[in-house]
Amino acid sequence: MIQAMRRKRQELSQEDTAAILERGTSGVLALAAEGSFPYAVPLSYVYTGKAIYFHCAKSGYKLELIAQNPKASFCVIDQDQIVPEEYTTYFRSVIVFGLLRVMEDGPAKRAAIEKLAAKYYPEGSAAGRQAAIDKEWNILCVLELSISHMTGKEAIELVKGRQG
Repeated sequence: MIQAMRRKRQELSQEDTAAILERGTSGVLALAAEGSFPYAVPLSYVYTGKAIYFHCAKSGYKLELIAQNPKASFCVIDQDQIVPEEYTTYFRSVIVFGLLRVMEDGPAKRAAIEKLAAKYYPEGSAAGRQAAIDKEWNILCVLELSISHMTGKEAIELVKGRQG
């Protein structure tokens, strides 16, 4: 069950929330299985509007947890300005909730990894990206987080600053 945001004035619009996901370079993926501790791992990603894609190895704890429970959340921090004299931070962040799946080899997986490659090396040539993907294809796992719900929030000081 997704809780409604308590401090509605601090909630970002869906457009601002999407913009944070588009410009962000890393976030923290949170997973949990029955009877285990929650597991949170920092990852690079690409956001496409309806899903978030990650790459990883074809084995490991992440995949074990996903097999047990595909529900996940993903957090991206856009701003975290420490304001010591106020004992606070002026923050802006996004949390996404959804279901994870391991993508099968095929056109959708290739499209997702191409988007990741283009995001992190936009100056590179398409041929160079293809060569790098082809080289790693057999050991590459791509995860898709289908977005069920996402919210963005910012510090009240940032809200007040925009309102003048």
